[in-house]
Amino acid sequence: MTTYSGTASQGASTYYTSTALVKTYLGIAGAGDDTLLLSLIARAHAAIDRHCGRVFQASTNTIRYYDPTRDVVGRTLYLDYDCASINTVTNGDSSVIASTSYVTEPRNAAPYWAITLLGTSGVQWTWATNPENAIAISAKWAYSASAPDDIVQAATRYAAWLYKQKDAGVYETTASPELGIITVPMAVPRDVLALLAPYKRMR
Repeated sequence: MTTYSGTASQGASTYYTSTALVKTYLGIAGAGDDTLLLSLIARAHAAIDRHCGRVFQASTNTIRYYDPTRDVVGRTLYLDYDCASINTVTNGDSSVIASTSYVTEPRNAAPYWAITLLGTSGVQWTWATNPENAIAISAKWAYSASAPDDIVQAATRYAAWLYKQKDAGVYETTASPELGIITVPMAVPRDVLALLAPYKRMR
C-alpha cells in the first residue's frame, strides 16, 4: 500500500491530508472538484478525530488548566488530553516550573499523559487562592505535532472513498438475504478502520 504523507493548510484550518494527495490517490487532474474535495477532506478529518477520540496534530500552543487537588496524585499531575509537546508549566502559585524539574509520562515519546515532579526539585503542586484551575500548562495538545503517516493515509483514503460515493453504484459491501441482493454502503471503509484501530483512545 502506498502511503501519502503531508497536510493541507487552508486559511486557519489544517487537515490531515490535502486536495493534491487525494487527487493523486484517485488519479484525477484539474481543479474542477477541488472545492468538493476540500469539503470531503474536512469531513474525513472530523470523522477520524471522532472515531479515535483524539486529535492528531497541533501547530500552536494553547493553555489547559488543572486542579492540584483533583488532578494530582503525589508528585504526578495527570493530563486529560494528549500532549505532543510542553511549552510552559505554571504552578498554582504563578511560578513557572523549569523543564529540568519534571519528567513526562511516558518519558521518551509523545503523546504525554502526565507530568511528574522530580523528587530532588523541591517543587510541589500547589495553589495560592483556589485550587480550581490553578495550574496552567501551555502545550501542543494533540497526539503529535503533525499527523502520523497512518492518519494521513486514512484521511486520504476516506476522503477519496467519500468522493466516489457521488457516482451511482459505488459501494463497499453487498448482502444477499433470502437470495435477494441488497447493496449496503459502509460508513467507513474497512481498511481505514484497520489503520485507525491502533490509535483509538482507550476509555
